[in-house]
Amino acid sequence: MTDDRLLTLDNVAVGYDRRVVLQSIQLRLPRGSFTGLLGTNGSGKSTLIKSIIGVIPVLAGRIQFHPLNSKEPVLGYVPQREALDSIFLLSSLEVVLMGTCGHVGPGRFLGRTEREWARQCLEQSGAGELHGHRFSQLSGGQKQRVLIARALAARPDFLLLDEPTAGIDAAAARAIMELLRRIHSEQRLTILMVNHDLAAMRKYVEQVIWLHDGKVEQGSVSDLLSPDKLEQMLDVQFS
Repeated sequence: MTDDRLLTLDNVAVGYDRRVVLQSIQLRLPRGSFTGLLGTNGSGKSTLIKSIIGVIPVLAGRIQFHPLNSKEPVLGYVPQREALDSIFLLSSLEVVLMGTCGHVGPGRFLGRTEREWARQCLEQSGAGELHGHRFSQLSGGQKQRVLIARALAARPDFLLLDEPTAGIDAAAARAIMELLRRIHSEQRLTILMVNHDLAAMRKYVEQVIWLHDGKVEQGSVSDLLSPDKLEQMLDVQFS
């Protein structure tokens, strides 16, 4: 039987400065899945994402990636906020080129091959015409497309996004979600996405991980986003 797991979290605890935010986490992400990560502010969504990508060490348990054909999965990450200082006059293409550094290695010259690949990633994310534009002067939706292109430039097997539609208008948010659906459909790329938009979750993702009162639940969209479950999780009543 083929093992379709890409990621397993076994009894994991995560947090900051040894303060536990979430504990006893048991999760399994299938390869090629599109998963939404939900929870109220402060529930630990960003902490969990950063622990998975290795930015924050886990406090207990084990996070395990499962190789395919002896190849460890490559991660692509789109942060909630990009901290690139506007004093650095970086073009969109230069930002995307950052994503190729994992393959090229530190201190190596980024040549024609990498630049062409970065342009292709911009085209793929619908931002091809922005390659020469200064990143700091782009709109919120444009920046998100460039940051997705940067993550794709790493040639990832697993794409993690922390609220990619936060702070942008509704039309730009829909365009970003359609872009992610196309990438997932065409490449069967495994995606884990934090998003507060329940309607978008229902429409685009296949399964949901919900963080609630320090606990973690994982299940299908139909189960975890049903009216009864939403009433329980959000402590509201739908008429």
